[in-house]
Amino acid sequence: MKNKKQTILATVGLMGMLALSVSCKSEKENTVVENMTKTSDTMSITILQTADIHGQLDSHPELFWENNEIVFKERGGLANIKTIFNLERQKNPGRTLIVDGGDLIQGSGYAALSEGRVMSNIIKNMGYDVIIPGNWEVVYGKDIMMEVMTDFDTDVIVQNMYHEDGKEPLFPSYAIKEIEGIRLAFIGVNDPDIPVRQNPIFSEGIAFSGLDSSVKQLVDDIKFKERADVIFLVTHIGIFKQVELSNSPIAENADYILGNDTHERVREMIQGKYAKVTEPGAFGSFVGKLTLNFVDGKLVSDDYDLIDVDPKIYPADKEMQALVNKEKEPYRENLETIIGYTNAPLFRYLTVENPMDNLFTDAARWKTGADISISNGFRFGNPVVPVNGEPAAITRANLWNLLPVNENVKTGKATGKQIKDWLEKEMHNAFAQNPTERFGGWLVRFSGMDVDFKSQNPRGERITSIKVKGEEMKDDQYYTISACVRPGDPIDNLCRMSNVKDVKEMDYTIHDVIEEYLKVHSPVSPKLDGRAYCDYLGEYSFSTVPGTDYKFH
Repeated sequence: MKNKKQTILATVGLMGMLALSVSCKSEKENTVVENMTKTSDTMSITILQTADIHGQLDSHPELFWENNEIVFKERGGLANIKTIFNLERQKNPGRTLIVDGGDLIQGSGYAALSEGRVMSNIIKNMGYDVIIPGNWEVVYGKDIMMEVMTDFDTDVIVQNMYHEDGKEPLFPSYAIKEIEGIRLAFIGVNDPDIPVRQNPIFSEGIAFSGLDSSVKQLVDDIKFKERADVIFLVTHIGIFKQVELSNSPIAENADYILGNDTHERVREMIQGKYAKVTEPGAFGSFVGKLTLNFVDGKLVSDDYDLIDVDPKIYPADKEMQALVNKEKEPYRENLETIIGYTNAPLFRYLTVENPMDNLFTDAARWKTGADISISNGFRFGNPVVPVNGEPAAITRANLWNLLPVNENVKTGKATGKQIKDWLEKEMHNAFAQNPTERFGGWLVRFSGMDVDFKSQNPRGERITSIKVKGEEMKDDQYYTISACVRPGDPIDNLCRMSNVKDVKEMDYTIHDVIEEYLKVHSPVSPKLDGRAYCDYLGEYSFSTVPGTDYKFH
């Protein structure tokens, strides 16, 4: 465990303290908190950040948007990240801290088949100082989440997750690290909408609190009672809400929001009214590097860089790679089995329509015979890319990367009006101009419908046309639909659409469907075919953040 002199953990009682009066922003910027020990020399502290690794253990193809076209490059690998960690600690010994922002233990076949346990020993040896749980940490249930994250043998923090009584926290709310008299505080905040975003059964036994006055109280108390010099909110709530938080009085006495969840590649920190926001991509493809410069114990400047984890520049650490290979071994033969081939790149980075989801929803409609097949608007999944004109193999490991929750298929009937109302709600979740109303994912995916919409229109007024089998959808007509079971949902609920009729749960899973489809149709060549289209967004629509200059690339 960490040296107790280097780590001061929050006590539950702190949450009940009254907030102290807070200074305005100008006072904050001009006030130096007096500490018992301060350095009189110029000194720099390095903060490294990873986010949304999603169980990805090895280097993989990564998608980039360059010169108005998609290109693929090899990136990532935990052993390669370990090399970066080692190099950065050598550059700034004793003054480097490493943070992960959650969604570590879900997203790959190796993570799923081991229920996250494949990550425990690996993460324990990566050298993290602070880790928070993300929205997918709950996927194997509360007990396994607690077991795996405790096994990391480092500080796991989160301010707003409790045992189901809502009183006892799952983990400490914050950690303070002291470096040469500089006190750096890290406060963890997870997404309070997890019971809705994820299958409800995943988070049974866990209570959540929101971004409310309790967060501000904690920030203020740490600033003034704990005498922290720099305060980081390590949040897993998505880029839109993280930017909103940076402009909220909740963050008045915070300095940085180390953001996570939406997989965005923030290459220049986004300056809010009170705090600066980062988010370092996903899948271990990037490491955020924040350098803090101090003079006489006062923060005077900072610098930020998003490091590409390029295996050619950062070769794998040999000891870490050996450990990764050892942990993978029990599952390797099963997961590296080839189940099909693709002539076209499979990817999922666009906000509206993606070849990967077109393949999967087409397979579901082929198997079930439904008029419409739908799937969640997932943000994760490494590309599968043909090389030199040869078809690319699709393995079970690829399938798990792309669909990391393998549930049974479910069918039912809904009216055109039900489907329209549901889709309007899902569009608002993805495109709401008010960032607090966004839900965390991208637009749901589907097969069997052609939808034109206007993303900038008000709630409930975005859809301009839905066609099924070439004809405009009729409000009073029933259509058969398929989706995957969400354990914990009512039986008449399909992909958050309620009151569905004649619901049936099939005896096969979505993975079974895709493997069967690939046996018949491989090699496949999925493409963008305009089944969901918005003029404002265009064909290649990547995330943007309203009110900022951020663009995905």
